Amino acid sequence: MVLPLLAGTVAAQSDKHCTNFGLDTPGGAGGVVLKVTNLNRNGPGSLAAALAHSGPRIVVFEVAGVIDLQRTNLEINQPYLTIAGETAPNPGITLIKGGLRIISHDVIVRHLHIRPGDAGLAKRAGWDTDGIAVTGSNACNVLVEHNSISWATDELVSASGPRDKGAAATSKHISFRHNILAEALDYASHIKGKHSKGALVHDNVQQVAFIGNLFVSNDRRNPYFKAFSSGVVANNLIINAGNAAVQLGFIEREWQSSGISPQNPQVAVVGNVLRYGTDSYSDLALISDRGDAFMADNQTFNLRQQAMYDTQGVINRLDTPPLWPAGYSALPASETEAMVLTQAGARYWQRDSIDQRIVQQVQTGNSRIIDSQQQVGGYPQIEPVYRALDVPTDNIKAWLDSFIPAGNKQQEP
Repeated sequence: MVLPLLAGTVAAQSDKHCTNFGLDTPGGAGGVVLKVTNLNRNGPGSLAAALAHSGPRIVVFEVAGVIDLQRTNLEINQPYLTIAGETAPNPGITLIKGGLRIISHDVIVRHLHIRPGDAGLAKRAGWDTDGIAVTGSNACNVLVEHNSISWATDELVSASGPRDKGAAATSKHISFRHNILAEALDYASHIKGKHSKGALVHDNVQQVAFIGNLFVSNDRRNPYFKAFSSGVVANNLIINAGNAAVQLGFIEREWQSSGISPQNPQVAVVGNVLRYGTDSYSDLALISDRGDAFMADNQTFNLRQQAMYDTQGVINRLDTPPLWPAGYSALPASETEAMVLTQAGARYWQRDSIDQRIVQQVQTGNSRIIDSQQQVGGYPQIEPVYRALDVPTDNIKAWLDSFIPAGNKQQEP
């Protein structure tokens, strides 16, 4: 299904250097190749050092294992970056006790495992972090694809900026594609208490796409679009959402002092599958709350495999999509589940033990919303693996492609 971008839509309001949901960003193509050679939180040879480098760059890995961020986040504040986690030896790179914060443009992040967890802190201790946060006026043309993100104490992923400064002041043109977004912690270290949240698109954030992701056991926000925001939710598989799957809306009291009347988000929701789990509300709808939505070819099933509701709340149905990624053709919903279970997540051709468990529980119907990573085996214990890389002087793209085994390379529909 090809849905064209319509003239005069929300998309036409975006900055000229930010285009097509970030799907066409070059990232660090043409730049220097920087090697990560150790698992240190910072210092020479670390991932942090590579991220801090200026100029176009492609980050590759001569090491596999766990990087303990010790309750900090790695910041990406320099543009034109590709993080190529597929280059690490098996079982790849895992970040724990922190995540990534992207405040720059033209960034590609792929094939990382990001598992913040509660860092051993008490309930409501006040530490909350996203797995990946894309935030601020400089954050655009960002592509987050084929990552495995779990156990965040705030959102697993988010796109944000100041609420009341308009679209120019916040992040825009971002795609989250083919990720596993699973097991956002519920009653953990967030100061608010229960807070299992999948993905947030904050007020005024424009052109954010969720394509081909596996959302598993997140109570709410699978994803959530707030006031004035816009985006696309296509070909995602949502399993065991608790109280809400796709959410549209805003909180009135957050706008009271601004003098601004919030307006509905505008979203196209196409080709998605929602399957209830043990923790799902008994009348869970695919889309809830209030907003403007174009809907086509979505499926929702309860525990008896009966078809359930498309919407709940005040959802204004649009006749045409308010925006759509140029060149993307949505799969039929009947093909979404198989595609996502095969291709979502980091290093999907050789998943780590955590992703294997998550996918197996999806297939057996045993997925659960959790409060701590300790309920599912705790942080991974991985002996470091080292291996030298021979980086060619030309045709870097073909070299990077070679790390994905033949037969597993993915063609976008």
